Amino acid sequence: MQKRKLGKSGLEVSAIGLGCMGMSFGYGPAKDKQEMIPVIRAAVERGVTFFDTAEVYGPFINEELVGEALSPFRGQVVIATKFGFNLDPDTGKQAGLNSRPEHIKEVAEASLKRLKVDAIDLFYQHRVDPTVPIEDVAGAVKELIQEGKVKHFGLSEAGVKTIRRAHAVQPVTALQSEYSLWWREPEAEIIPTLEELGIGFVPFSPLGKGFLTGKIDENTTFDSTDFRSIVPRFSPEARKANQALVDLLGSIAQRLNATPAQISLAWILARKPWIVPIPGTTKLHRLEENLAAASIELSQGDLRDIESAASRVTVQGARYPESAQRMIDR
Repeated sequence: MQKRKLGKSGLEVSAIGLGCMGMSFGYGPAKDKQEMIPVIRAAVERGVTFFDTAEVYGPFINEELVGEALSPFRGQVVIATKFGFNLDPDTGKQAGLNSRPEHIKEVAEASLKRLKVDAIDLFYQHRVDPTVPIEDVAGAVKELIQEGKVKHFGLSEAGVKTIRRAHAVQPVTALQSEYSLWWREPEAEIIPTLEELGIGFVPFSPLGKGFLTGKIDENTTFDSTDFRSIVPRFSPEARKANQALVDLLGSIAQRLNATPAQISLAWILARKPWIVPIPGTTKLHRLEENLAAASIELSQGDLRDIESAASRVTVQGARYPESAQRMIDR
């Protein structure tokens, strides 16, 4: 597995990371921990050094899973986690945003224990909190870095102005936001700003929450605990319309003896050398399929074909329900 550096920070990670959220949260019922630990460890054996989690995934159980699975590999891997939500003490559900400095420090202490580490490698603000100046957030993480409890500061789904303001207080190592062939908004302002400032980019949902794998169609049904069941882009009508993009990708993939998922990931890797996607999976064979994308070299002609295919399809449906959309910083 090739390595990449996240911007100018010097933080080096595998070219493809592993998003661990879906093992515990978001995509149906939580999977059995004893079945997921071997998947995470298999990723390490195959060269993955970058793992993504958050306190809110579960909540808490995903950090515990990642901490246990990676405990034999201390010092060999980079673990990213996140702060920024209030969690209801009774139900564990999200109860609004909270990036107050004292809360950030409480979350850091709790995450350190669950992850079984002395320092959090990369600590992201999960969503921008409009009630707390981003300078205060960056300042709190800066203090944690000075105390040796955090190594790098990150933002998630932050807009350009927020990124600049945060970066002026504490250099931002990475921005994590959704980016794929079916969500390309970051190309307009975000990616040029990251390039200018020397910040790495970590796309989540690089396979369009599974849609770009070609394994989902208009007849697919989602469990009530799968958040795609309330995402407009995954309504049956939208899936039927969006299938055209997957079909075009599939024809390109067939010609290159690859899968649509591999072409989607290889396309992201070809965008910039400081972009590191973090596809998630709970299955070993999908992990291997995804990681193989790092060795696919797309020619300029291939990239033109992908661009041409993507330009012929207008993806239908919002990427989040309205309640989640309101948490996106602009």
